[in-house]
Amino acid sequence: MTIALAWIDPARDPELYAGERRLRFEVLRRPLGMPEGSEENPAEARAEHLVAHDAGHVVGCVMFLADPDGQGGKLLQMAVAEARRGQDLGRTLVRELERHVAARGVAQVHMHARETAIGFYERLGYAVVGEPFTEVGLPHRLMRRDLTL
Repeated sequence: MTIALAWIDPARDPELYAGERRLRFEVLRRPLGMPEGSEENPAEARAEHLVAHDAGHVVGCVMFLADPDGQGGKLLQMAVAEARRGQDLGRTLVRELERHVAARGVAQVHMHARETAIGFYERLGYAVVGEPFTEVGLPHRLMRRDLTL
């Protein structure tokens, strides 16, 4: 099994995009009892989409939404298939996202991390900022990483 990473355009890569949406639903929304379609983000069309796939089957994904000033942006909708967890796929996706956006001058990445994912992101150099808040019914924290360090 060889995993490939691909930056996709939903309009030009409909099969991979459908796989990304399915994975985001299965990992991020179905466990919360949310309906199919709830994985769609309002910024979906403006975001950049990175998928990890094995022969076209999406097994990991993450999105990036640039801030209006272009100096930073938000990592969002990160998901890894349960069968692929613990294999560094999440780290690989985050590092590729950082490499990709830093190459065009993005200096900082921020996110709303589920409380259960804070340790994962801290190991990648992200720091918690501010107080806890609730999103999709779960505790979250704002996290940031400066890509210029």
